[in-house]
Amino acid sequence: MSLFRDDLNDTISQIQVSTIRQFDEEVSAIPDMVKLTLGEPDFNTPEHVKEAAKKAIDDNWSHYTGMAGLLDLRKAAANFQAKKYGLHYDAEDQVLVTVGATEAIATALTTICNPGDAIIVPSPIFPAYIPIIQEARATPLFMDTGVNDFVITPKMVDDFIAAHPEANFKGIIMNYPNNPTGVTYVEDEIKALADCFKRHNLWVVSDEVYSELTYGSTHVSIARFIPDQVILINGLSKSHAMTGWRIGFLFASKEMTAQMKKVHQYYVTAATTIAQKAGIEALTNGMDDAIPMREQYQQRRDFVYKTMEGLGFKIARPTGAFYIFAKIPAGYEQNSMAFCKDLARKNQLAIIPGTGFGEQGEGYVRLSYAASMEKLQKAMDRLTAYIQNPANKKA
Repeated sequence: MSLFRDDLNDTISQIQVSTIRQFDEEVSAIPDMVKLTLGEPDFNTPEHVKEAAKKAIDDNWSHYTGMAGLLDLRKAAANFQAKKYGLHYDAEDQVLVTVGATEAIATALTTICNPGDAIIVPSPIFPAYIPIIQEARATPLFMDTGVNDFVITPKMVDDFIAAHPEANFKGIIMNYPNNPTGVTYVEDEIKALADCFKRHNLWVVSDEVYSELTYGSTHVSIARFIPDQVILINGLSKSHAMTGWRIGFLFASKEMTAQMKKVHQYYVTAATTIAQKAGIEALTNGMDDAIPMREQYQQRRDFVYKTMEGLGFKIARPTGAFYIFAKIPAGYEQNSMAFCKDLARKNQLAIIPGTGFGEQGEGYVRLSYAASMEKLQKAMDRLTAYIQNPANKKA
């Protein structure tokens, strides 16, 4: 007899497991499946970073660090932001080391949200932000970015706020380079948005974890223009292929950092000490570790983009991260879940339905090109075979 009780937190009971993870697990059971589902670098962590972790183990770095993380790591992170992006944070009281960027998101949103607050969520978007907002008893309000090729403009924000006069707007999510679209921003666009957010007095939770993976331009952080309004999130997962090490960062004003530190303490105490020691190596001697990875990602992007456009997919050209977000061609199943399941069943290719990124993603699919060229070639061959098969068209 089950002893499970259903008198749980109502918000938690209503939250669903990510569609991305559910779909990935479902298709994994199909034999000979080519998966381009999860957003994880296919590269290994650089050798010098792994050696630093091994040394940390041998040197008995096996105890807690302070809640904010090792000061040497915070200094390395602050220095990285200064040299790469022209940002200036005091390592002592403006930087927190988190358990990945995901914990950073949770800590930031928990700190700023009160019950009844509204957070602008540009959509389609990586889904992790939404349940965290809901857990804080705030309300995510979804702004459709598809109307402008997934690029936010000040007018879109102005119009969205005007259309919700009843909402108590507290902040906005910025994620760029963006997951799932791969879209990012140039300096003029970011400065204009910063002026808009300042005018509306919005907190900006800016997830810039893909900042080292931009193509054709250098990443510009919105924290350059309104640092006191921005909670900046970054980490080592994408820049240094360290997803499993779980090292992220929060950068903010002294006052905001002090408040977030309290949330962070009770969530996790501190990030793993050995991973922090590896992080110091990554951000000092490995400051440019992302460059060779970025070059390969760009080649892969160009190949997949050209192939899918040739098959009739409409794509806003990605300028960062490692994703293609593509509109399903006319004449095919437009329900993205049904399309992806059919593709997986018939041609053993797994890509993510656009609805995994919100209602605004319906009719689209997301593909991760964080995979070898050999694997991508096989994937594109299978996609081509599916699209060119008349039996897969809708009557």
